[in-house]
Amino acid sequence: MIPGTERRFFEVHSLLLLRWTRNLLFLLGALAISYVGLMLLHARQFQEVANSTLEQRMQEEEQRKESLPGSAAKEGDLLGRLEIPQLGMKVAILEGTTSQTLAVGVGHIKGTALPGEQGNIGIAGHRDTYFRALKNIHPGDEIRIQTSTGLSRYMVNKLQVVAPEDVSVLAYSAASAITLVTCYPFHFIGAAPQRFVVHAHQV
Repeated sequence: MIPGTERRFFEVHSLLLLRWTRNLLFLLGALAISYVGLMLLHARQFQEVANSTLEQRMQEEEQRKESLPGSAAKEGDLLGRLEIPQLGMKVAILEGTTSQTLAVGVGHIKGTALPGEQGNIGIAGHRDTYFRALKNIHPGDEIRIQTSTGLSRYMVNKLQVVAPEDVSVLAYSAASAITLVTCYPFHFIGAAPQRFVVHAHQV
């Protein structure tokens, strides 16, 4: 093969390789965006269904005046709704903190008081989804817990950053309180080294 023809051969093949690589990257990018979009759509649809279900339970509760026993709550069960008006937050509270549960809502931390009960209610959420807005929360902000048995109001009184193994923030409290937990720092890439904790007492 003469030198000019050989150079042309490599140029053509290099161009084809670049085009193939570009098309592959474009396809992978489109698939990634589609996956994220589907996950967000699924979570949004879940929130709509959860809100509708909670409203229906509230109406049923007004008629029969009895609630679901706490011992009957299973992973993923709908327990209520968390609202923080100052942050524009309104999200379903589910039982448990598995990855599947936290993908569609915030989760009640097992071993803590259930929403609507007296004691320290522990609720966890992802810092990059439903609890991302917590970076803007301040002492004095109101937190509401709506369950089928009624509405409870809390006021934020303390914010702190702790190590992941520090579970003292979830300790039992004789007074009605709520503790929100998420990973920290909020914009950290990878497994976050700390936890951001919001404490609030009932008002």
